[in-house]
Amino acid sequence: MALLIAGGTLPAVSPAPALADPSDTPSATASAPAADPDSSALKPIDPAAFQASVERVAKKLMVPGAMVLLRTPQGTYRAVVGTTERGGARPPDAQDHFRIASNTKTMTSALIMLLAQGGRLRLSDPVSKYVADVPDGANINVAELLRVRSGLYNYTSAPELSAALDADPGRACTPQDVLAIAFRRPPNFAPDADYEYSNTNYALLGLVAEKAGGRPLAQQFRDRLYSPLGLAGTSLPGIHDRSLAEPFAHGYMYGGTSYALVDKPYPAALREAAESGKFAPIDYTHQNPSYATAAGGAVSTAQDLATWIRALVTGKVLDPAPAAVARQPAGRGPGRARRPEVRIRHRLPEVRPESGHVLPRR
Repeated sequence: MALLIAGGTLPAVSPAPALADPSDTPSATASAPAADPDSSALKPIDPAAFQASVERVAKKLMVPGAMVLLRTPQGTYRAVVGTTERGGARPPDAQDHFRIASNTKTMTSALIMLLAQGGRLRLSDPVSKYVADVPDGANINVAELLRVRSGLYNYTSAPELSAALDADPGRACTPQDVLAIAFRRPPNFAPDADYEYSNTNYALLGLVAEKAGGRPLAQQFRDRLYSPLGLAGTSLPGIHDRSLAEPFAHGYMYGGTSYALVDKPYPAALREAAESGKFAPIDYTHQNPSYATAAGGAVSTAQDLATWIRALVTGKVLDPAPAAVARQPAGRGPGRARRPEVRIRHRLPEVRPESGHVLPRR
């Protein structure tokens, strides 16, 4: 298991242009000016205490190993615990590949914003403009998908998906396959009436990006995000690709897939059996991640993710003052109007250790 923290107080940087469509202009780079330690409001970091904290968390989560990379104006810190595989001997490294799950959403949302800034779509556009047969799709706009306020059922909550993945871990799914699961169920609330974390929103955004950008999602990720920033270890695999490039960290799961997809707590008996060593975890490193795709299917490294997050929050990816997006009209549908703004908040996400989920703040 590999973990990443890339945060702390970031130094002020000069505004930089957004990453451009390679068909239009050259892309920006990931370089940044050197940090001034004296300008940071971050408390001094004790490397020994940092290491001890990671060791405590790894023990609590019962993972064979962990790699935490922390970049701050004070410098770069690494905490390494255990090994990349149960029974193995190699310690985790910042260059190890692993499935980054819902961290993929930061990339999907950034691509959507780039397409909006380039005039390829509007945040106020109804999803029905890009994807057919979405329940109430004429009344759900792109901004509501980004802010997970569509009300659509979360397909990863469906028991049949977990059962299918347990029965066949190599099962390949298209976005249409998983969306069909969601669309068979009624929405949980009207568009923009509430907030509910739902992977359905981001599965749809992947299709929106493909329609608006005119190219497959993986290609747009590569050309507009990964290559310009030098993220050589990051990719979005094809639906039949279960491989991980060397070196990689193994991923483990206790019990069935539903514990990871739904984030439900383990029963006391299962937890006790795991803690005592009577119940071994399942190595699901090569489970097919195609059910996640735009919602959570990317592969990366701690090193790449630290570079990505820094670029995202220091104006290297999106326009620092996206006035063109802010001026987009909010009208949507007869007699209805809702604000389409999406705020990019530069703060660390909430992480659920059981599954590696990253939950967007409301």
